Amino acid sequence: MKRLLIVWHSRTGAARAMAQAAAAGAGAEPDVEVAIRPADEVQADDLLAADGYLFACPENLAAMSGAMKEFFDRTYYAVLERLNGRPYAMLIAAGNDGAGAVRQMTRIATGWRLKPIAEPVILRTDAQTPERIQAAKTPDAAALAPCRELGAAMAAGLAMGVF
Repeated sequence: MKRLLIVWHSRTGAARAMAQAAAAGAGAEPDVEVAIRPADEVQADDLLAADGYLFACPENLAAMSGAMKEFFDRTYYAVLERLNGRPYAMLIAAGNDGAGAVRQMTRIATGWRLKPIAEPVILRTDAQTPERIQAAKTPDAAALAPCRELGAAMAAGLAMGVF
């Protein structure tokens, strides 16, 4: 059985909802075990035990969230050269474009020699004021559909041995 690890961090709920939607989509594949974990709980052993990864976080101040960065900082060298060729994809909750978070995670994934299997899914909240940025976010089913589809596609690819 293959294992998909979904690592997430969220401050206001959008990235968590994205990760949960991806997990629901992936959960339909009977030959893939789906593990969904907050970034602050994931250890190097969790990464080593997985066959593929989905990383979900908000973009804060044109960068991935600090908690997601801390996850990468904490686990990076412990798994370096041990994840080569494994597939990954990204889910980003962003106020406007998400490009900064995508750029940072892409560089880290490149260092780990992970293989991107899809374009990042970016959910744009259009939150541009302090009040809207800090407010709880509950994306609707239509906004989360690409996350669910990506989770399903990744699980199917893992099960079929495509990646």
